[in-house]
Amino acid sequence: MTGRWWALVAVALATFMTYLDNNVVNVALPTIQRDLGLTMSGLEWIVSAYILVFAGLLLVGGRLADVVGLRTMFFTGLAVFTLASVAAGLAGGQETLIAARAAQGVGAALLAPTSLALLPAIFPDPRERGTAVGIWSAVGALALAVGPLTGGFLSENAHWGWIFLINAPIGVVTAAIGFRSIRVQRAATARTGLDLPGLVASALALFALTYALIEGESRGWSSAPILGSFAVAAVAAVAFLIVESRTARPMIDLTLFRERIFSGGLLSMGLWSFGVFGIYFFTALYLQSALGFSPIQAGAGFVPMALLMAVVATASPRIADRFGSARTVAVGLALMAAAIGGLSSVGAGDGYLNLLPWFLLYGAGAGLLVPLTNVVLSTMPTARAGVASGVLNVSREVFGLLGITILGAILSARENVATGAPLQRFLDAYQFTLVIAAAIVLVGVPVSLFALRRSRTAASATDGSDGEPAALEVVA
Repeated sequence: MTGRWWALVAVALATFMTYLDNNVVNVALPTIQRDLGLTMSGLEWIVSAYILVFAGLLLVGGRLADVVGLRTMFFTGLAVFTLASVAAGLAGGQETLIAARAAQGVGAALLAPTSLALLPAIFPDPRERGTAVGIWSAVGALALAVGPLTGGFLSENAHWGWIFLINAPIGVVTAAIGFRSIRVQRAATARTGLDLPGLVASALALFALTYALIEGESRGWSSAPILGSFAVAAVAAVAFLIVESRTARPMIDLTLFRERIFSGGLLSMGLWSFGVFGIYFFTALYLQSALGFSPIQAGAGFVPMALLMAVVATASPRIADRFGSARTVAVGLALMAAAIGGLSSVGAGDGYLNLLPWFLLYGAGAGLLVPLTNVVLSTMPTARAGVASGVLNVSREVFGLLGITILGAILSARENVATGAPLQRFLDAYQFTLVIAAAIVLVGVPVSLFALRRSRTAASATDGSDGEPAALEVVA
């Protein structure tokens, strides 16, 4: 195996580690609460501190990768994340654990966009890059599969700290492989300033928006802190747009959002994330509330879906080569919408085998969206790959939070007006919510067919400045 494929192993392992940490904690929360005597607020912030910092700093992490260098930022993020994981695993109190989780968020915000941005740098050949992105996506899907299962197993059979400490050996192995194999041209990514006003404005907007989405349900959507957070997010977003439109070397070239491929690709990715987060979160509740699954059993229930997602993800670049990215992504979203709609027909008297066909259909659909990552990344010049990856990750995180928030609000409202026993009210609300989710994901079908259709746009060649792509060619 050549050096660049070993580099892919390192990048994939780093991605696996951050994805795993994003969903390994939830099933272990009751055990952590008992051992540390946490308040409910403290328990919530074990999850929220990571998500808040991670989402808030994604664009910052992507831009730092462009300016400082992809390789340097990859190992910086890896070190921060690994050391913070050790601190979280050894934490003996609420404050220490929350602080360590926030530090993990910093490491992940540096690591996630850099890992994705390394792929086009390591694999300049489009066909090889498509294969690499497919493998990278498959590893992410595997992390979704083993995360809840690992968290439940470790919390029941070992000290809960091991759900964080398990990152230490993964981080060491990743660093060892990466130091020997990751070779990228630093000069191509480190020639401009940081655009500090843009970084501050983007981080403030994302922090405020993420906080409002996380805390809105518990504090009340009309409460002063939540309305104030939305207002801060809006003002900061406007400030960011003004700064980026006036600076000589903007963090993000705003004209890219006029490109249907870039904007449409981000929207399609967001709708995918909306569906993925929603289906995992609310179907996990269904498995435990209606079918009586334990946390480990609920986590294991998602494994077949995630495994099929991983298999399809590795094959989807070849499928896109044959049928086009637009049609491949559209079919993927259509399958996901059909699966979510099918899950809404499963009721109280049904069992896991009634769910499994819809789970598998959903996994196949989600795996077909891998070409979307390639399409979005190809709209940015190589020297802006970090911030492009940051934008892509922001789309995933924000739409994922919107999925949980919006669908959660719909479920709660429906449950409050439903009649019957508590379980029946939950099932009625759950099924209704899935129908709404299916309709929202289905919107992505015409969006992707329009936005990702075959397009070839030649941009004027430049002397290598990072403000413009030398050429943009997206083949749907």
